[in-house]
Amino acid sequence: MIGGKAAMADYDIIIIGAGVAGLTAAATAARLGSHTLVIDSMGVGGQVMTVDRISNFPGFPEPISGIELGPLLQEQAEAFGAEMRLASVIGIVGSEDGLTVSCDDGDVSCRAVIVAAGSSRRKSGLPGEEALEGRGVSHCASCDGPLLRDRAAVVVGGGDSAFDEAAVLSDYANTVILAYRSDAPRAQQRAVAEADARDNIVQRPNTTVEALEGEGGLTAVRLCDTVSGEVETVAADGVFFYLGLDPNTDFLGGLLELDADGRIRTDGDLQSSHPMVFAAGDIRAGAVSLLSAAAGEGATAAISAHRAVTSAHTLEEVAA
Repeated sequence: MIGGKAAMADYDIIIIGAGVAGLTAAATAARLGSHTLVIDSMGVGGQVMTVDRISNFPGFPEPISGIELGPLLQEQAEAFGAEMRLASVIGIVGSEDGLTVSCDDGDVSCRAVIVAAGSSRRKSGLPGEEALEGRGVSHCASCDGPLLRDRAAVVVGGGDSAFDEAAVLSDYANTVILAYRSDAPRAQQRAVAEADARDNIVQRPNTTVEALEGEGGLTAVRLCDTVSGEVETVAADGVFFYLGLDPNTDFLGGLLELDADGRIRTDGDLQSSHPMVFAAGDIRAGAVSLLSAAAGEGATAAISAHRAVTSAHTLEEVAA
C-alpha cells in the first residue's frame, strides 16, 4: 500500500465498475503497488457477461463468451492483489484529505478514483416495455434464446450488437426479423456477412418499432416502414432492443465535467476535471466501443491514477 496510515484512506485507488475497463485497471493498479478496490453492483464482467460470442478481444483467436472472459479478468486482478466489493455506488465526495465513495452498504475512502461504470442499454420508451420486460422483451439473446426455440423473434438495431445477437437467436428461433431505421446497417462487415448467411434472419431496413402487443406476454410487434409509411403487425414471442447505450453517470452529480451525451470529459491521461478522478471505457467522452480499447484505457487510467497517488504522497511527506 502506497498511502499507509498517514494517508488516512482505506485504499489508494477505488475503481467503480467491474467490466473490461475496470478489471484491467484493477490488475494494472494493483500490479504497480496501489492498494486497489473494485466496486460493482452486478458482479464482474459488466455488459459483456450477456454476450455469447466475443471475437474482437486480443489473445483469443476463437470467440469467447462474456461469461468466460469476465471471471478470467477478475482472476488476474485478484492475483495482483486487487479486492472486490459488491455494492451500488451512490456518490463521490471530494475533500482535502482525499475522496469518499458512498455506497449503499457504507462509505469507503481513497486517494484516487477510476470511473469505469460503463453504460446501460437504451430503452425503446414504447408503452408496455417495462411491463413486458422478461415476458418477451429482452436484451440478452444467449440468455433467452433457448426459450424461443421454433418461435419468432424481432431484433431492433443496426449495430454490431444487434447483428451478433440476431445470429445467436437464429440458432433457436425459426424466424428472426432484424429491423433498423437506416437504409444500411452500421455493423461491421463480418457481422453483416454472418447475418446474410443465415436463411432465417430477415433484414428490414428503414423500419422502426411502433408498438408492442400482448398482456401477460409479448404476442406481436408493430413495425413501420419509414419510406412507404406502411405499418405491419408481425407475430413475435420475443423482441430484443439494441438501440445504443446511455452512460451510467447519474451517481456523479455535479462532481465532474460531462459532455452533451453525459459522458465524462478527460484529457490524454484519462484524467477528468477533478485531478484525482480518472475515467475509462465507454463512460468516457470520445471512447470507441471496442473491448480492446476499453482494456487499453483501463490500463492507462490505472497508470495515471497510480502516478497521481504517488506524487500526492511524496508531496505530503515533504510537507511533513
